Amino acid sequence: MNIRPNRIKQKLAAGQVATIVSGTNDPDLIDQLGTLDVDGIWLEGEHGGVDYADLGNLTRACDLWGKTSIVRVMDNDYATIYRTLDRGAQGIVVPHVNTRAEAEAVVAAGKFAPLGKRGMYTSRQGFGVGDYLKVANDQSLLIVLIEDIVAIRNLDDILKVDHIDCFFVAPNDLATSMGQIGNMGHPDVQKTVDGALIKIVRSGRTAGMLVSVDNVERYTQLGVRVVMTSFFPWVQAGAKALVERGAAGARG
Repeated sequence: MNIRPNRIKQKLAAGQVATIVSGTNDPDLIDQLGTLDVDGIWLEGEHGGVDYADLGNLTRACDLWGKTSIVRVMDNDYATIYRTLDRGAQGIVVPHVNTRAEAEAVVAAGKFAPLGKRGMYTSRQGFGVGDYLKVANDQSLLIVLIEDIVAIRNLDDILKVDHIDCFFVAPNDLATSMGQIGNMGHPDVQKTVDGALIKIVRSGRTAGMLVSVDNVERYTQLGVRVVMTSFFPWVQAGAKALVERGAAGARG
């Protein structure tokens, strides 16, 4: 048996845009989203209810549909990261990575030797895979969140850390750290976000960004190659259109 390929890593290796959908922590809903031609499912363990006992079924549902399972963990903790991978996640998102040392800690926890110091134990992804410990590093996806102004100031050093697959700029927390609570659209915030994305791309690394249908093209034109969005705004827009058209039809 061969290790399951990481769809997002395949897309990035081919120079294509990888798409991630967030908004579900339920295996049945993952099944319903499975027909969408997206590359990954974002599972929320920082702000949401995902815990270790949930990860087996959540990641299995992603596997069944050929989606990369990506878990945002609650903190940059060695045991949290490698245990999440051991429970079947194909990708890890680590919040508030603000220094080069913190980025190096992500790699230490997320990669087996000789690249890192992840505990030498198979994942559910490795069951039946005889060479798992040799090939797992190739398929594990590491994403760090650049979401504080201090990370922007340290970005040159952070970008020097190898084996991180994506440097994802998170605009909401970044705006807050700049004194613009809830105001991601502030010109200073937008300038900072764009500057960070451009720096990541020009350094030869992969940039990620929270997007919507309205702005995704703009960010991919800047060079962003990992885009994430919640599916819930699509539901809201569809429900709004349904209600409005139903009312219009009743009026005749």
